[in-house]
Amino acid sequence: MKIEEKRHGETARQYAYRTLRENIISLDLEPGAPFNDVEMSQMIGISRTPVREAVIQLSEESRIIEIFPQRGMRIALIDVELVEEARFLRLVLEKAAVELVCGQADEEDLRWLDENIRLQEFYLEGGSSQKLLELDNKMHRKLFSICRKELTYEMCQRLAIHYDRIRSLSVATVKDHKIIEDHKKLLEAIRRRDKKQAAEIMELHLNRWMLNEQMFRNRYPAYFK
Repeated sequence: MKIEEKRHGETARQYAYRTLRENIISLDLEPGAPFNDVEMSQMIGISRTPVREAVIQLSEESRIIEIFPQRGMRIALIDVELVEEARFLRLVLEKAAVELVCGQADEEDLRWLDENIRLQEFYLEGGSSQKLLELDNKMHRKLFSICRKELTYEMCQRLAIHYDRIRSLSVATVKDHKIIEDHKKLLEAIRRRDKKQAAEIMELHLNRWMLNEQMFRNRYPAYFK
C-alpha cells in the first residue's frame, strides 16, 4: 500500500479519503480484500474517526467499500455494471467536453497536451504503469479545464472509481500503444478543430476496456463480482 504525506491544508478526513481512494484505484487495496479501519488508521498515522468518515463517504458515494453491520468491511469486487455506468457517464461528459475544447484550446493548451502525450510514451516504454495512469488522468482533467468545466470533472470522479480500477488493470497488464495513439489522434483533431472526429475518437478510447474484459476476468477471476 502506498502512503503519501499529508498535504498542506488537508484535513485528516480528506487525507484518509485520498489515501484510500488512490490505493483502491491502483489495486493496492485489492477487490474483495477485507478492510479494517483500526489497522488502516495505524498505517496512515491518524485517528480512527477520520478513517471511518472516509470509509462511509466512499461507501455512500460510490459503493466501493462495503460495510456489513456486525461483520466488518471489505473492498468491493469489480462490478461490471458499475464499470459500465461509470464509462457511460464519462462518455457523455467527455465527448461534450472535447467538442468544446476544439473551439477553445489555444496554442499553450496544445503544447501542454503534446508534452503530456510525449511523457506517456516515455513511461509506457519504461514500464511505469502508475506514472502512465497519472499522466492519463492529468490529460483528461486538462480537457475539462480548457473548456472551464472543472466542477463537472470532479462530479464525474465519484463514480469513475469503478472504471479507474479497470484502467489500472489495463495499464498493468496490457502494454497497449493504442491508448496513446488515441491521445495523439485526439490532439490532432483538436488542432484541426474537428469536433465530430474528436468526439468519435473519445468514444473509441473510452470503450477500449471492453475489448480486454474477458482477459481480465481470466487472469484475475477473484477480482470480479
